[in-house]
Amino acid sequence: MSQKLVCNCNGTMPLDSKALGVTLHTSLCRQEVGSFLKALDGDDSLIVACTQEGALFQELATQAEKPLIAPLRFVNIREVAGWTQEAKNSGPKIAALLALADMPEADPVPVVNYESQGRLFIIGPGYQALPWAEKLSDSLDVSVLCTEPSPLPIARNFPVYTGSLTKLDGYLGNFSVNWDLQNPIDPEMCTRCGACVDACPENAIDDAFQIDLDKCKSHRACVTACAGIGAIQFARVERQRTAEFDLIMDLRVDPMMRMSQTPQGYFAPGKDPLEQALAANQLLEFIGEFEKPKYFSYNEKICAHGRNGKVGCSACVDVCSTGAISSLFKSGLGTVEVNPNLCMGCGACSTVCPSGAMRYNYPSVEHQGKEIKLLANVFSAESLKAQQVTAPSLLLHSLKVGSSLIDLLGRAAHLRPKHYEGLPSFVLPYGIEHIASTGLELWLGALSYGFGEVILLMSGDEDPAYRNALETQSALANAILSTYGFDARIQLVQASGADDLEPVSLAMGKLRQRGPLLQVCTPATFGLSNQKRETLEALLEHFQKQSKTSIPDEGAALPKSSLLGGISINKEACTLCMSCVGSCPEGALLDNPEEPKLSFIEKQCVQCGICVQTCPEQALALSPRLLTVERRKQRVDLNETQAFHCISCGKPFGTLKMVDLMLTKLGAHGAFAGAAMDRLKMCSDCRVVDMVKKET
Repeated sequence: MSQKLVCNCNGTMPLDSKALGVTLHTSLCRQEVGSFLKALDGDDSLIVACTQEGALFQELATQAEKPLIAPLRFVNIREVAGWTQEAKNSGPKIAALLALADMPEADPVPVVNYESQGRLFIIGPGYQALPWAEKLSDSLDVSVLCTEPSPLPIARNFPVYTGSLTKLDGYLGNFSVNWDLQNPIDPEMCTRCGACVDACPENAIDDAFQIDLDKCKSHRACVTACAGIGAIQFARVERQRTAEFDLIMDLRVDPMMRMSQTPQGYFAPGKDPLEQALAANQLLEFIGEFEKPKYFSYNEKICAHGRNGKVGCSACVDVCSTGAISSLFKSGLGTVEVNPNLCMGCGACSTVCPSGAMRYNYPSVEHQGKEIKLLANVFSAESLKAQQVTAPSLLLHSLKVGSSLIDLLGRAAHLRPKHYEGLPSFVLPYGIEHIASTGLELWLGALSYGFGEVILLMSGDEDPAYRNALETQSALANAILSTYGFDARIQLVQASGADDLEPVSLAMGKLRQRGPLLQVCTPATFGLSNQKRETLEALLEHFQKQSKTSIPDEGAALPKSSLLGGISINKEACTLCMSCVGSCPEGALLDNPEEPKLSFIEKQCVQCGICVQTCPEQALALSPRLLTVERRKQRVDLNETQAFHCISCGKPFGTLKMVDLMLTKLGAHGAFAGAAMDRLKMCSDCRVVDMVKKET
């Protein structure tokens, strides 16, 4: 059992001590700090309902005589509840947030390691790159690529290169850089003696020690002057240069890496001197060994990326903005490869993955499901006690930027209540590592646990691909709900940055004016599984039991992006060659060893489309839809025909339609006249026997 310390922040929050079941403090961080120190003597975990003074409490805990054994946790109730316009009605929300803080932490995940020796490569115009190289060379092993000429320093304290950057990839401790040396003078070989400057009759060389080719008249006097050094070559063939570095400082206006989340160790501050200074300070911290969580788990056995050399689902490859995921084909089997060092933990790959092969683990859906279920249960129970029977709304947001945005809004609503709307009393914020990591199973799971709606707060720092993915997935979720007769319950709120309060305030005001929604259904008791398809099937069954409408026999149409659906078949075109069966990565398409029959189990289909691309007759098409749970589990026959029997032994070896088609196509060819035509009507064994007989 944990200890809970709750403070009303100098009386600015109208908290109900009796309803919360805790002793209220007024100035826990000042005059009543003794209560915190006394609580440290206990053996139970300690929850402090204040995040503003978290650093102070942490320092006090460190300095305490008794070492801190149990965890010390902090939860914000001020900006999200106590300082809002409905603070007096926020008791159930505060109780739910306190209960959430008391939950066990998620299981640890594997880590990804980095090692940096401080080899820094600065790229940019010489007038910017060289001064920073001078400043940082005492602490880091610096090299410079001047993309624009600039006077070179007299002392050769670090390598200086010139040219045009052609390739840059990698991550902290493992960057690979390629560039072209375009000028006749190689500054790395140049001793900066100035002999070439004196020798040049056109004054085409200055203290940047680069030849202005527009002025140069090809006298080659500079080559003669530099003969003993060999730094000048007009007919240089090998221009490509390659090197490895640990850190990159890209000062160009148009940086090489433009993704929303650049790799660890890559800094692109642009031309702003302040941003450059901040980047320089950060670079000094990146020497040594580092680690980060391995955010994902990949199961290639259920991946629907490719079969038979055909690409099916490439959703994770398409959505990844860091280039961490790449396509990999081997012997016709397509899988994806994830570079954990490039992965920045957005989780969008798991959101769009239809099969669950790509899974987000920081934390897992199973753990998040337990936390969301607790939030819903505690809120509902406390609302019932307070005779405020309402369904809460779940506000999902990224932990860092989203939390900052919500805190700023809460403070603004407290200080300027006529201008800003804080979170309504029924809106429960829930922070996740990145907003893109949440998907169908978590949203629908929240609704199944008793939340009235799910709101996705976009902070404005997300890659456009992430926003598109969330918009697509939320439209699919609402379409599924509509199939069961429920109205749309998933919505997005878009801000343009961590300080863009207006759109969030406007959205909260609309929610407050509208009031809480009713629960979609009776709350479920089951837990969410880490297996995406398994969880979705459980949710569909739960919603179907309480559906307000009946699903038509042909199924309810879903958007093209659906991971649920069937396939339609042109029976006239299908020859039952079974190519589709061999290509299906999920076992949704099945053949029959006894007779020529193609069967299908819709529950297994992930709508990857490999079967459609594989079919030589183009007889298949995807059919995104939702059937009843019972029909999704059934094995249904898509097509069947008569078997063709060998004219020699009578054994079936193909379909009548397939053999007829083959005979029609080959009958006019001279090579298949007479006995050769008859052999086409034989099984493989009899064909060989017949050929041997004819030869003897």
